[in-house]
Amino acid sequence: MSQKIRIKLKSYDYNLVDKSADKIVKTVKSTGAVVTGPIPLPTHKKIFTVLRSPHVNKKSREQFQLFSHVRLLDIYSSSSKTIDALMKLELPSGVEVEIKV
Repeated sequence: MSQKIRIKLKSYDYNLVDKSADKIVKTVKSTGAVVTGPIPLPTHKKIFTVLRSPHVNKKSREQFQLFSHVRLLDIYSSSSKTIDALMKLELPSGVEVEIKV
């Protein structure tokens, strides 16, 4: 095969993303493929502003932040053994995985 596989991991918890990336790197290296990464992409920050009181005190507000962390992995010289190992891999439920071939 030997085609490039790009894996993008997204999560709100950076520990989950890093652990998932380490698992993927270990399994891919054990099959003999070449891995570059994990490359940390910029963290996206969403800020939500909410009124504290439903009726009065318009100036009293509260802010919440939501950070999304992204890591990028590239796999080169992969074989069918590498793809089978990636399919069998168990990742945490809080991580979104996007694979491009």
